[in-house]
Amino acid sequence: MQLQSLLTQYKKIFTKKYGQRITSEQRQAMYAIQRCRGPGSGMLQVECTQCEHSQWQALSCGHRSCPVCQNHETSQWLDRQKQKLLPVDYFMVGFTLPYQLRELVRENQKIIYNLFFNSVTSTLKDFGLNPDKLDAELGLTTVLHSHARNLDYHPHIHVIVPGGGVNKKRKQWKKLKGKYLFNEFALASVFRARFIAALKEAGFTIPKKTPKKWVANVRHVGRGLPALKYLSRYLYRGVISEKNIIANKDGQVTFKYTDNNKKTQTRTLKGEDFLQLIFQHVLPKGFRRVRDYGFLHANAKKLLALVQLILQVHLEEIVPRSRPVFKCRHCQSPMEIRNIIIGSRLESG
Repeated sequence: MQLQSLLTQYKKIFTKKYGQRITSEQRQAMYAIQRCRGPGSGMLQVECTQCEHSQWQALSCGHRSCPVCQNHETSQWLDRQKQKLLPVDYFMVGFTLPYQLRELVRENQKIIYNLFFNSVTSTLKDFGLNPDKLDAELGLTTVLHSHARNLDYHPHIHVIVPGGGVNKKRKQWKKLKGKYLFNEFALASVFRARFIAALKEAGFTIPKKTPKKWVANVRHVGRGLPALKYLSRYLYRGVISEKNIIANKDGQVTFKYTDNNKKTQTRTLKGEDFLQLIFQHVLPKGFRRVRDYGFLHANAKKLLALVQLILQVHLEEIVPRSRPVFKCRHCQSPMEIRNIIIGSRLESG
């Protein structure tokens, strides 16, 4: 079931009910998705290379919250990350904010999400540099997710950590011993202290019932590729797949999801509440939900190359992915772009 059609049906009542809470970014996302692959998004003229059949195709919106766009970008990101994979064990570390803070975070997303990233990464970096632990610089791939499996607002950060680090002074790789990274309780305690301090320094008041004990989860995941694939699901395609929207009847929308026990569950809401559930996860403009740190940072290419040399990593050449080719419906031959119409402007291909 298309999110686009649900927007058409329920947007008016949604904006009436939630108008004051809807951000400009959420309105832009709705506008883009409603126009996606329709005449309003622009048109593309393609011509068959064999039989010369010509046709017009509507352009996609390309918005990162659209469930039908950005597949190509996801594949490109995975290709780039594959070039950084190391022949070591990997760990997935999760940091979750307690529900007492979530309304504060929701109202100040851009500022607090950045504080969230900074507190998480500084905690992990310092644990790695601790002489009693690894005494090395870690490489971190971090991803912010704002939703739980049932799509409630549940901001948390996943971190993929290779099992080892680099001692830059000695130019030495320090391999992690065994399948244990860091103590979860110690991580959670240090992270909590740093995040609370950062909030106070930024001028925020901490809710009185904020718990003393927070949760950090550390899990050994074997090699890194499966973890990267898991995190890539929602990087560029919104928070729900349209195949999981299974019913729209009598003003109620039902969708399915997989719970923490890997069982399929369903959830039914009023149409306007379903739209609120989805669009509350639209990120602030320009915000990057995925970030690399340490020897995996874009500015640390020489350091990563040193690590790959030490670990004798054989890198396969990346073959640039071509975008999907239009095929002629008459002879199935590839079609070439001739003209593009964006708004009232015609551009030749």
